Amino acid sequence: MAAKNNRTLHVSDAERETLLQMVDGKSIIHADTLHALGSLPDGFAQLIIVDPPYNLQRDFGGNKFKAISPEAYEAYLRSWFHPLCDKLAPNGTLYMCGDWRCSSSMQRVIQERLTILNRITWQREKGRGAARNWKNSMEDIWFAVKNPKDYYFNVEAVKQRRRVLAPYRQEGLPKDWEETPHGRFRTTFPSNFWDDISVPFWSMPENTDHPTQKPEKLLAKLILASSREGDMVFDPFLGSGTTAVVAKKLHRRYCGIEHHLDYCLLAAKRLLLADVDTTIQGYSDGMFWERHSGK
Repeated sequence: MAAKNNRTLHVSDAERETLLQMVDGKSIIHADTLHALGSLPDGFAQLIIVDPPYNLQRDFGGNKFKAISPEAYEAYLRSWFHPLCDKLAPNGTLYMCGDWRCSSSMQRVIQERLTILNRITWQREKGRGAARNWKNSMEDIWFAVKNPKDYYFNVEAVKQRRRVLAPYRQEGLPKDWEETPHGRFRTTFPSNFWDDISVPFWSMPENTDHPTQKPEKLLAKLILASSREGDMVFDPFLGSGTTAVVAKKLHRRYCGIEHHLDYCLLAAKRLLLADVDTTIQGYSDGMFWERHSGK
């Protein structure tokens, strides 16, 4: 029996028919990524966010991905990454998510077609302990562009509010911080290390049963930094729909490909819910807030 406050989303039999109509082959495409890419126009996406299977054993609703050699994994990445880059606008941006096992392979493959500008590392708040190793609680996101002299990046949209623990005053006045009803905060520039992300869990309304679901807050940072309202945001491994949902909440257009039908339906349900609830945990008042800040 689920816990009393468990808010994990599921698709009921009664909802399936309605949600199937949203899997339209346009915004939600139920297909294999490599096969579907050929039907999409070149250069149509201003922003591509890629969260492919990592090089480890994982069961995606019955579709099992097995760990393979680094060489074989790089060949797998190339099989769809090169055609994927054709879908990126000339001044577009691509982000690719990975973990320590596959991040170096991703770097090598990305550099074959794009210019890497940075590597973001974000702290996963939960994870299993390890008796004979360091607990795995970090993941990477590669930040790459087609043209390093012409790409969009809005740093003002992704600044963070951090709590001031030792407030400094100058001539009796706050220096670089302000008093709010929630405490004393400073607005800071974003770095490439993110320690303010909460992985979805059972009491959060965005949570689903997808085994590698990314947090909405994580996607919001990427989308706000590297796209404008009305831009097309494309996710070739849509999963339970987080990229599309956040793009919709932030007034972007969206398109995603997902091989597993049940995950397509979850994405469709979340998109319907986004019509009435546009909130993003940890993002309010046009600002990203650190964990436990009351936002």
